Amino acid sequence: MTDRSVKGWRAVALLVAMAALGIVFVAPLLFMAVSSFKDDDAIFANLGSWSAYLPSAAWSMENYRQVFQKSDLPAFLLNSTVIAALVVGGGILVNSMLAFAIARMRWRGRELVLALVVAMVIVPFEVIAIPLLSLVARLPWPAIEHGHLVLHTGWFNSLHVQVIPFLANAFCVFLFYQFFRDIPLELDEAAKMDGAGPWTLYARIIMPNSGPVIATAAIVLFISAWNQYLWPIMVIQGEAFRPVQPGIQQFFGRTNSWGQIMAYATVITLPVLAVFLVFQRQFVASVAGTGIKG
Repeated sequence: MTDRSVKGWRAVALLVAMAALGIVFVAPLLFMAVSSFKDDDAIFANLGSWSAYLPSAAWSMENYRQVFQKSDLPAFLLNSTVIAALVVGGGILVNSMLAFAIARMRWRGRELVLALVVAMVIVPFEVIAIPLLSLVARLPWPAIEHGHLVLHTGWFNSLHVQVIPFLANAFCVFLFYQFFRDIPLELDEAAKMDGAGPWTLYARIIMPNSGPVIATAAIVLFISAWNQYLWPIMVIQGEAFRPVQPGIQQFFGRTNSWGQIMAYATVITLPVLAVFLVFQRQFVASVAGTGIKG
């Protein structure tokens, strides 16, 4: 067997493996979306066959109508959208600025800061949830009451308690650091010869050349903010500022229909898929360019 034929068979095997993995990941989403248009009898009748992934003869939008009647999903979607947008916008700024300082500037202690960032990547949120809860319970927040500025203690039942603690993301800092480090230093030196300072380097040289990693960070931050479940349950008691993920728990108490649950899950999954599809090309380019594996 020639080298050319061996390479051909390897390419075929790789395509088959990728197709199999794609089916594994897509199958649950397809089942969820198809089931959202079926009644419960049709869902359970087809569980043991491939027809579970195929549309039934009597498709209906009734499950979606029930979802919007039985839950405050529009308000939850609005809350999650605002939270995710603020986390993405603020997070890109905060994380990229720290990464720029570590990767492109020379100052005492930056190696220690980088080590702390890398260490924080492996720390799960559950470890810091209780200390963070204790902290936000004591922090003040300004408000206007009867024309006067007052300070309230505690950030509970608000949007900012779901945004500010998640602006800094260790994984995103590391992504930006890896990408910034590979940008040629000659660009900095040329800009400095023209009198550019650190802010000019960051805003006019580094960030305009960092589109792929910005897209990757946007995906990471958006998914993290959109899928928050534990933290909103801990800090949000009312419905005014509740996001979509804890909202599904409330919906469970109002229905026992799996078709309606699948419809709710489909609605809250679509924004995540849309964001990933929009930034997919930049995401792949960033991962390949920074050398991140797995």
